[in-house]
Amino acid sequence: MSDADSFETPSPDGGDGRDQGKGWFARLREGLSKSSRRLVDGISSLFTKRKLDSATLEELEELLITADLGVTTAAKLTQNLARDKFDKEVTGDEVREAFAADIAAILDPVARPLTIDATQKPFVILMVGVNGSGKTTTIGKLAKRFRAEGRSVMLAAGDTFRAAAIEQLRAWGERVGAPVVEKPHGTEAAALAFDALTRAKAEGTDVLLIDTAGRLQNKSLLMDELAKVVRVLKKQDPEAPHATVLVLDGTVGQNAHSQLKVFKEMVDVTGLVVTKLDGSARGGVVVALAETFGLPVHAVGVGESADDLRPFEARQYARSLMGLEG
Repeated sequence: MSDADSFETPSPDGGDGRDQGKGWFARLREGLSKSSRRLVDGISSLFTKRKLDSATLEELEELLITADLGVTTAAKLTQNLARDKFDKEVTGDEVREAFAADIAAILDPVARPLTIDATQKPFVILMVGVNGSGKTTTIGKLAKRFRAEGRSVMLAAGDTFRAAAIEQLRAWGERVGAPVVEKPHGTEAAALAFDALTRAKAEGTDVLLIDTAGRLQNKSLLMDELAKVVRVLKKQDPEAPHATVLVLDGTVGQNAHSQLKVFKEMVDVTGLVVTKLDGSARGGVVVALAETFGLPVHAVGVGESADDLRPFEARQYARSLMGLEG
């Protein structure tokens, strides 16, 4: 294993994972079907024996905005289409192919897997996000992936005020074979993070995943809490946390922008995981986030099982969003 390994999709047959990748593409398309259906139906209804004129472009732009791709992205996609196809007969399939290519170009720079630097031991990942975003479940899924790669993993139940989060993390720890550092309900999160890093160092653990609270009702208290967690980690390791991953619920659409802005004020967010994309028609928000913030998107989730969280792949996502085959 190299010094900088990313979490990959293990192949069930021990091969290179391509067969499983096809299965994942099918699941991704299915998961994004609510998002793609709106776009496919909308584009198809616009291009029934119709030239690409100004009125059509305006309707297309509006359709893209309602699909949560954002104003900037919608304008870019329609301008590119107009440059090549204005005043020409265009089919819906041609429009979707053109949009998919442009979306893939937007997503490609941010499609970067979560990379574990084996020279940092433990490699500390601070997980942040609002309550209900799927953060604790994502920690469990990442832990399972890292364990499957042969890494030792420790979990820290840093959302100390939410008993359900502690119980959920404990269950994941038992399931994947990872010890869980926890303290009594209400314990200061920074103290728990400090103890977890101390133990992970002592035991030679490869990866330490730290859960945190996500209570945005009182932003200043949460900001202070997260800042203190980061401070105590740096006392032991000036480079920790080595990654700070924000988990976003894909069903919130454009609200994901405001959540990202808030957490960027609190901590140095290094990458994103977007969950629950199968639960709404708002899959376009990933494109809007890429266009606006340019932060790495490490993985996307389109289901409840551990295998439904996979490394983000730009072309697959773009084509799935537009309802196109691989």
